[in-house]
Amino acid sequence: MAAQHDYYETLGVPKDAKEDEIRKNYRKLARKYHPDLNPGDKSSEERFKKVQEAYDVLSDKKKREVYDQYGFYSDNIPSGAGAAGGGPSQRPPNMDFGGFDFTEYVNQQRRAQGAGSATGTTGGFGGGGGGFRDLFGQFFRGDREEQATGPEKGSDLEYGLNIEFWESIRGTQVKLSINRQEVCDVCKGSGTAGGATTVCPECDGTGNVNQMAGAMKFTLTCPRCDGKGRLRNVCPRCHGDGLLLDPETVEVRIPPGALSGSRLRVAGKGNAGRNGGPSGDLYITIRVTPHPFFRREGDDIEIQLPITVSEAGLGAKIEVPTIDGRALLKVPQGTQNGQKFRLREKGVMNARKNRRGDEIVEVVIQAPKVQDERTRELLRELAQVSAEDPRQELWSKV
Repeated sequence: MAAQHDYYETLGVPKDAKEDEIRKNYRKLARKYHPDLNPGDKSSEERFKKVQEAYDVLSDKKKREVYDQYGFYSDNIPSGAGAAGGGPSQRPPNMDFGGFDFTEYVNQQRRAQGAGSATGTTGGFGGGGGGFRDLFGQFFRGDREEQATGPEKGSDLEYGLNIEFWESIRGTQVKLSINRQEVCDVCKGSGTAGGATTVCPECDGTGNVNQMAGAMKFTLTCPRCDGKGRLRNVCPRCHGDGLLLDPETVEVRIPPGALSGSRLRVAGKGNAGRNGGPSGDLYITIRVTPHPFFRREGDDIEIQLPITVSEAGLGAKIEVPTIDGRALLKVPQGTQNGQKFRLREKGVMNARKNRRGDEIVEVVIQAPKVQDERTRELLRELAQVSAEDPRQELWSKV
């Protein structure tokens, strides 16, 4: 088996991961990409094969030693190098049947079902599920049972919110209409109507079924009742899930100074938990609509301010727009185009730092419009008074 991909990366675990962590990630990925759960999805099927291949090596101590040493695993590596004999197995973990290959057995089951013949076993894999689908479900069912015994926190929700520039500066209060899972008001999250249960007819209440494969006999968890031995009467409102998707209006306060891309957390407004577990949280990502004049950079506000030639040359006191209104800016004599000035504490309030940013003013000198002879004459006189060549230093550098 020549490794075409990083097995640790495929399973999403570090190189020093313990067996439990490898097994846990494998189960999660196998459930996600299994072909029976993604019919017709070739990419999921390929990903499932890679996950199986990676787990086959990393779950075997000797194979893993070879992989860690050589960066790949192959049956052709001498046993002295730590290789374990035998090719890659496609069997799931915790189902060691002495190297028994299920492939032919599954094919027999499918052929038998396709021909309409009975399996000749007690409580077999009937019901149209397909042999491997049920076998795969048997393997993972125990994991689900283990997780369902205790309280489980609900999943978090994500929501994107667009706000205007001035709303981000001054803060605002918004009402969001979200869809979140709530505990069913009929069954109180149990998924059962009236708490009544009946004996499972598949296993006769034992929780186990027998399955024959040639001369071998397997005792598996009953696929119908998940090994409980009893079937519950499904709640008609939530259809046994215990949770319902309901719309809800949530009022959210956007603090002053909210940045575009920032996230707000509203505790307990995610999906409801199971088995008495707490609800998840609601996360809101802020997107701020840009302003046509003011440009925000962190806590600072940046603007470009047009000034005349005379204001730049002689100096002047100019009114400047800020997010608070107007402010006075002193332009010194001989100001150059593109020169920047700082207005202290005229920027955005930062609640965490308890201080305000600044406003950065970049001046842009505008040439006068020549509309009459008098203007031309004044410009000629200015050219005679200021006869130095502004490009003289430039030419010396070329």
